[in-house]
Amino acid sequence: MTTEESTGGADSAAELDPFEIRVLAVLAEKEALTPDNYPMSLNALTNGCNQLSSRDPVMHLSEETVAEVLQRLMQRKYVNGITQAGARVTKYEHRMRIKWTLEQDKLAVLTILMLRGPQTAGEIRTRSGRIHEFKSVAEVESALQFLIDKYPPVVARLALAPGTKEPRYGQLLGGEAALAREESAFGSISAPASGGRTAQLEQEVAALRSEVDELKAQFENFKRQFE
Repeated sequence: MTTEESTGGADSAAELDPFEIRVLAVLAEKEALTPDNYPMSLNALTNGCNQLSSRDPVMHLSEETVAEVLQRLMQRKYVNGITQAGARVTKYEHRMRIKWTLEQDKLAVLTILMLRGPQTAGEIRTRSGRIHEFKSVAEVESALQFLIDKYPPVVARLALAPGTKEPRYGQLLGGEAALAREESAFGSISAPASGGRTAQLEQEVAALRSEVDELKAQFENFKRQFE
């Protein structure tokens, strides 16, 4: 058991698989980051799911897989499909805010945990700035406690790992077993071998380059609107 105490979590019938979690999280992220392109098309959503930066793990999903995931999420009322008059494609929006009665700060915390796995409150604050600006770590901790106190809870506080001072938190949408697997995977790489710091920096540089490329593409699309 990786949590400090048994949280109960959602029942197994309500659990989401990793692809469903990724699709929901990308919809919530892009709603905040690129509101002009939200709701999202299937193509844009697939690209967001496969993004190399700000994702752990990195996934490689086909449009067919994402379309199947969307159908499951729509059946369970996690996602709405919107077909506007004259539009050639259906666009999609999440319903997490309604599903769990979440204000933007709580939604931002949950989204970051869904996109990047278990993290400390400080890491969440650093990584969520583009979705919601937290003034302090205490504000993040308050949002985390709200998500922990929900019934059933959607977030759990993890036991302190050896040699660490700050607790980490993980989302429970995939169930406690899935969270335990994520925590085990973290433990297996938490003590990198010699040269690990260099490899980590190389990964961070690659992720930043990918993010810059994405921003350039968005800017070019914006420019074309005025040509």
